[in-house]
Amino acid sequence: MDLKFWFNENNGNWFHQRLNSAGSRCGKMLAMDQGVVEEWLSEFKTLPESAISSYAASLKEKASLVPAIYKVIRENYSDLLEPVCHQLFEFYRSGDPRLQRFTLQFLPELVWSYLSVTAGRDPHCSGCIEALLLGIYNLEIVDKDGQSKVLSFTVPSLSKPSVYHEPSTIGSMALTEGALANHGLSRVVYSGPHLQRETFTAQNRFEVLTFLLLCYNASLSYMSSSSLQSLCQLSSRICICGYPRQQIRRYKGINTRMSVSAEFLVQLITGIHYALCNGESDMGSKALDDVLYRAQLELYPEVLLVGNAIKSSLHGGALKSNKEGSRSIQVEITPTSSRISRNAVTSLSIRGHRWKRHESLENSIDSPESGPSGPIPEISVTGVSGERLANGEVLRNRTEGEALGGSEAGADSRAEVRRQKSVRRLMEDGVSPAGRVPY
Repeated sequence: MDLKFWFNENNGNWFHQRLNSAGSRCGKMLAMDQGVVEEWLSEFKTLPESAISSYAASLKEKASLVPAIYKVIRENYSDLLEPVCHQLFEFYRSGDPRLQRFTLQFLPELVWSYLSVTAGRDPHCSGCIEALLLGIYNLEIVDKDGQSKVLSFTVPSLSKPSVYHEPSTIGSMALTEGALANHGLSRVVYSGPHLQRETFTAQNRFEVLTFLLLCYNASLSYMSSSSLQSLCQLSSRICICGYPRQQIRRYKGINTRMSVSAEFLVQLITGIHYALCNGESDMGSKALDDVLYRAQLELYPEVLLVGNAIKSSLHGGALKSNKEGSRSIQVEITPTSSRISRNAVTSLSIRGHRWKRHESLENSIDSPESGPSGPIPEISVTGVSGERLANGEVLRNRTEGEALGGSEAGADSRAEVRRQKSVRRLMEDGVSPAGRVPY
């Protein structure tokens, strides 16, 4: 048998065997994922209302369920997509916060699936996803009584710290009359009431999606790492598709440009900021750069302001790499002690200025003799009777001597030194001086 023919034949058989085994493993994995999803679909249908709370707590123990649902959502032609969307909506409509957060973690993937299908002009594949998104939106815009919600937001002030700035780093702020009048006042803006939507149109598409991202960002601390990764992927794909940056990122998906609104990108940046500080620094940095790239092309000042503020606040610092740690956003902590500008004139600074002035005057009076070039200050002496001679009295008696010429002042100073020595000698002998010692 020819060796070359034997090698080619056996190599081909080996290749086909490996291919068949790999295909069988993939088929088994798909069957396992499909079985996990089908079991999840069936057990909730037969669940009584009294057991919903315990069932919601047990969802965390099903580690294979979340990846299996992600695979179903990414396959637009899957037979399980419609029942999965229906059950996710039932989770959200139940009112249990844990079941609602379970549905919200798939929101970025659902949004991307809907937008990618819409960009491909195949709306028949996104009917169940569209119904799920609209159902969550219509549930969130009303309260428990069915009344429209009005959301309120406080506008940040430069005098108070926020996640984007720290007042201590800005510098001293002048305490003008206008600043004092506006101190402590906060501006509140309102959003709503929002209209109910029965279908997506080109006019209301990003209005609905922006509100859904707002609900998602309100529960960011409960989102898993897979959900944060999906949010970063959504941000990058929606901003680079159809632009030259898509080739740099080597994304081979759809190449159709998607229209976005500034409010939608701002909500994306909010989630990206959280992902940056909670274990997704690489994907978060790429997503933030892609959103800023799109904002520059669209000339969206709001997006550029928020994105660049987040980028400058990081300063390349050490971001959290522990994905299992506590969820947080790193900010500079405001110091507990109040900082007052050195140039600010207050009553405390005036009193301190007076104290320093008196201390310098006393130090100049009580300083040791510097030589015969100038007058020697009088040293107050306490007699046996306890009386103290004040420096002021001695200085007043010396005013006439100091008013004389330079030679007389020098002679008086030398005589004063001799007088002080004699006073000290008398004090050592225990004799109290009756007055000034004669020259």
